[in-house]
Amino acid sequence: MGARTEHAVLIEAPVDLVWTMTNDVESWPDMFAGYAETEILRHTDDGIDFRIKTRPDANGRVWEWVSHRSPDRDSLSVRAHRIETGPFVYMKLHWTYRVTREGTEMRWVQEFDMRDGAPYDNDQMTDHLNEMSEINMARIKGIVEQEHRTRQEDARDG
Repeated sequence: MGARTEHAVLIEAPVDLVWTMTNDVESWPDMFAGYAETEILRHTDDGIDFRIKTRPDANGRVWEWVSHRSPDRDSLSVRAHRIETGPFVYMKLHWTYRVTREGTEMRWVQEFDMRDGAPYDNDQMTDHLNEMSEINMARIKGIVEQEHRTRQEDARDG
């Protein structure tokens, strides 16, 4: 039986900026607290395959995996899944973006199942993903909103 997490954040910036910044996988080491490096492996007909390496965890372990990401700008959604699943039976992600009066709501849904014998079970991974999603969404919100303010100031200063 798998597990699921869902988180959303309101980013006070236009959807075009939020979409562009959060789908720039190469910038993710700056956007995400735990990522040390990303590498685009190949472009496919429906997206990209890329490798992520994390910063060392509390035990000094670096995690890495390969994922496939399929952005659909028209529907303001992204589907992704791990190709190299590691300790997961599967890991699927669905990102959606929704325009609001205040800016852009970005929502992440993660569905997964941990392998028997993995270092974490579903409950532990749920707790970890919940914690990291909150940290990363707050971080991304701050970075994107700062970029939006900078662009507004630059436009005013002309």
